[in-house]
Amino acid sequence: MKWNRALFITTFLLPTFAVFLVFTIYPLFRGLYLSFFDWSGGSETMNFIGLGNYRELLSDEIIGQAIKNDYFLVFWKVVLIMLIATFFAVALTRLKLREYGFYRVVFFFPNIISVAVIGVLWSFIYNPQLGFLNAFLSLFTDKPVETNWLGDAKLAMWSLLPPSVWAGIGFYMILIIASILAIPSSLYEAAEIDGAGQWHQFWNVTLPLIWEQFKTSVLHIVITTLNGSFIIVRLMTDGGPDNATQVMGYYLYQMGFKQYHLSYGATIGVLILILSLLTTLILGRFLKRETIEL
Repeated sequence: MKWNRALFITTFLLPTFAVFLVFTIYPLFRGLYLSFFDWSGGSETMNFIGLGNYRELLSDEIIGQAIKNDYFLVFWKVVLIMLIATFFAVALTRLKLREYGFYRVVFFFPNIISVAVIGVLWSFIYNPQLGFLNAFLSLFTDKPVETNWLGDAKLAMWSLLPPSVWAGIGFYMILIIASILAIPSSLYEAAEIDGAGQWHQFWNVTLPLIWEQFKTSVLHIVITTLNGSFIIVRLMTDGGPDNATQVMGYYLYQMGFKQYHLSYGATIGVLILILSLLTTLILGRFLKRETIEL
């Protein structure tokens, strides 16, 4: 019986494990291997240069700007997405609105739209001459507003935040709603009998019981931002103006597939992996319930 059980489990695990090896483990070690060579990707010649790419990485000013921009997005996405998603999740579950299902669909709708569509849509919103944002702001001024939101180095990164946050609120709201609905109603009834208001009920009942899902959501935002923010950057600003919106993922793409410096692109990929691991480990320890003392 034990042998049959082990065979049954192995049969289902092997295909998934094989896919994981081919598409995750192999690229990871292949990228690490390439980072020690000078290779354009188009020739068979691979010159071993040891830590040469890493020394170049340390002196690359664009990398410093890209790291700064990545963590700018990480910080503000975590703060804004979790605040807004938690607010609407609590509101929809506590108010028990008749249109509850409708609001869930509306908030989740951006998550089923292609990132390409989101990038193009918000690029039109930010258009200096024809965009909705400038047209709206012009209603409150004497002359037309023609701010170049994506072309101004001081405004470009801030302009990337609204589409990034808007696209993520619905997904995390649904996760938090599921956690809140799993909380026994008797706990709220007991808190209400003890005289606890809505805010105290949230802080002392809801938040501690959804904290694990809250922490998982924060870590997921961090990982997806560090590894996937290049998409919105590529679509809306192309890393400009003057690398003001450059992020590590898009810089990797540029070095590897535009400038054909594939080994250096692999080195940037190793850096992204290291920063992702360090950030998630630090946040994981910081967000422990024992540390926060909810």
